[in-house]
Amino acid sequence: MGQLRMEQKIGQLMVFGFSGKVITEELKMLIREHYVGGIILFGRNIGTPKEVLKLTTELQREAKLAGHEYPLFICTDQENGAVRRLGEGATVFPGAMLLGATQNPENAYEIGRACGKELKSLGINWNLSPVLDVNNNANNPVIGVRSFGESAEKVALFGEKAMKGMQDAGIITTLKHFPGHGDTSVDSHLDLPVIDHSLERLEEVELKPFTACIQSGADIIMTAHIYFPALEDEAFLPATLSKKLITGLLREKLKFNGVVTTDCMEMNAISKTVGTAKGAIEFIKAGGDLVMISHSFGPQLETIKEVTQAVLSKEIDESMVDAAFQRVFQLKKKYLKWEDIDLEQKMLIPDFVGGAEHRLMAEKIYRQGITIVKNENNILPLSSSPENKVLIVYPENNQTLLVEDKRYSTMSLGEAIKAIHPSADIVTISNPPTIEEIRTIIKRSIHYDKVIVATLSIVSGSMQITLIEELVEAGAEVIVLAIRNPYDLAYLPTVPVYICTYEFTETALRIAAACIYGQECVTGKLPVTIEKKQ
Repeated sequence: MGQLRMEQKIGQLMVFGFSGKVITEELKMLIREHYVGGIILFGRNIGTPKEVLKLTTELQREAKLAGHEYPLFICTDQENGAVRRLGEGATVFPGAMLLGATQNPENAYEIGRACGKELKSLGINWNLSPVLDVNNNANNPVIGVRSFGESAEKVALFGEKAMKGMQDAGIITTLKHFPGHGDTSVDSHLDLPVIDHSLERLEEVELKPFTACIQSGADIIMTAHIYFPALEDEAFLPATLSKKLITGLLREKLKFNGVVTTDCMEMNAISKTVGTAKGAIEFIKAGGDLVMISHSFGPQLETIKEVTQAVLSKEIDESMVDAAFQRVFQLKKKYLKWEDIDLEQKMLIPDFVGGAEHRLMAEKIYRQGITIVKNENNILPLSSSPENKVLIVYPENNQTLLVEDKRYSTMSLGEAIKAIHPSADIVTISNPPTIEEIRTIIKRSIHYDKVIVATLSIVSGSMQITLIEELVEAGAEVIVLAIRNPYDLAYLPTVPVYICTYEFTETALRIAAACIYGQECVTGKLPVTIEKKQ
């Protein structure tokens, strides 16, 4: 460790992403020549379990050949539910808000541990999870169902259990997004959100889950690209660049001695303001450790050079880099060993990856989380006889969150219902639906006994509201399935049946379909309050 040059220590503070399922020449160069110590994987890098293991092994081989004392950090966003990266062949686990709806924190532990086992077996040693944001803003465009709920106490409890489950599986965890992204109505991928709560309120709500998990042994905390006026005097300085937040609040007041990472520094809240490379310099000066640049080789190379130059020019004190490197080094020492990595690439995937044990456990928890909010006049369960005419209407998935993976679709709802009720008819509509689509569905609805409509993150004035209101006015018995945002009900007070799945994973939609026809019993309770919109 003492032998490393300053440039190599700086490289160990970098976490970079790349395109494709094969390691690129640029990334090889960064690992070998610049000693880059961390890699982030997205859906674009993820194939079958064997392909993932092959890629992670090749990445580690490059680091070993380059003389890295410890293996690379290899991370991904496997939050489960809405935000997940593992694809075909891995178990589909429920996400945070569905776990919150089960009311049982042990479920968060079990899912965390099982998910951690699958990640580790594929060579991914660090998960960018759990989300500790308290989702107390119904209009939040980026957190929503990624949160365990609106209660700070609940988020703290479920977050701690999820963290412990992953750690017990040997996975490094990340608490995000410090000091709290739950009460925003702006997506920091696009702009700089501002949260202007007082310090007292932040301590009571936003900071509570972080405080609890720090006391329970947090590994890494990810900062939010959000401006908090109560914590930072400098106007519009995001938490990621704030010494008052990282050193003052997080390290000194909350006593966190672990590793602090940025969110992606190519997000607009940084790249379009201070700039990616300059942001990295300010983050390290503020007391941070790992700089995440998820996509582009140009900004990655520029950042290494700019940070190195800032150390040479004394803009960054060498002691800051040394302190950051020590924290990173200690975390690698705790979790990562070369002996644990099969560099010979035998490609042995354990049976539990996508296997029956994990699948059945996940299904059990889905049943405990999916929520029947309303069932007026006992409309449910439906009959699956051919005489019972049912129309299913669901929207195309046009990627409602920027952090989501485009590979996943809503199509399995129709398939799940058709498997139970073969005579049911399906209509796929745009999101939002057009006036012509709405007129066509209203005309068709008079020929059906029930109309099942899936909603996908309704906002004020959405044509999804118009469709459902007009169906109700036309006399249709409407069953609404909120396949993402439970807050959709706020816009739909007249619907007689309302079910929340919190996500449109295949398992969630299949169990919800079976519940509609009385073949499954679901017991979830809303983890958020839904207030009727005026």
